[in-house]
Amino acid sequence: MSLDAFIALLIYAFVTSVTPGPNNFMLLASGVNFGFARSIPHMLGISVGFLVLLLAVGFGLGAVLTAFPALHTGLKIAGAAYLLYLAWKIAMSRSLGGKGEANARPMRFIDAAAFQWVNPKAWVMAITAMAVYTNPEQPFLSVVLIGVAFTLVNLPSVSVWSAFGTALRGFLSDPVRLKWFNIAMGLLLAATLWPMLR
Repeated sequence: MSLDAFIALLIYAFVTSVTPGPNNFMLLASGVNFGFARSIPHMLGISVGFLVLLLAVGFGLGAVLTAFPALHTGLKIAGAAYLLYLAWKIAMSRSLGGKGEANARPMRFIDAAAFQWVNPKAWVMAITAMAVYTNPEQPFLSVVLIGVAFTLVNLPSVSVWSAFGTALRGFLSDPVRLKWFNIAMGLLLAATLWPMLR
């Protein structure tokens, strides 16, 4: 891969990682509700989970989904259902740090990593990256370089959303503001399904 192509790949990885989507809306809400430090496992889970998904797509999973459309449809349905469940949980959260809510906690590392497998934006990012940036003459090396690019860019990009949420904690310490913020985040998270359903 040429230097120009790798820079273009880094820009693609940055833009797709930092723009709104299910992961970033959940991190924004997590930053508000639990703070930056308690959201770190969520951020790490996103980055590691996406890297595993990306490499799996690059090393052949994308071809399997193309060959078996029913499997792809099943993943889309499971992803949509789980995304709506998460949107509901966020929308119904009513206190910072889960105080007063026995089961409230930030998303764990393993949950965030597993979520990438049903996250529609993650699939689009992975398939597009592999379709555009792999080199048929050096398939293994180009898949690894794509993984390196996303590893360098993804964690800092998604961390911005959690940091922004953490910065809003003071403003949203008012229960009414927090309630409407969480409802808005839940609705925005559910709205990320729209491109998948079209």
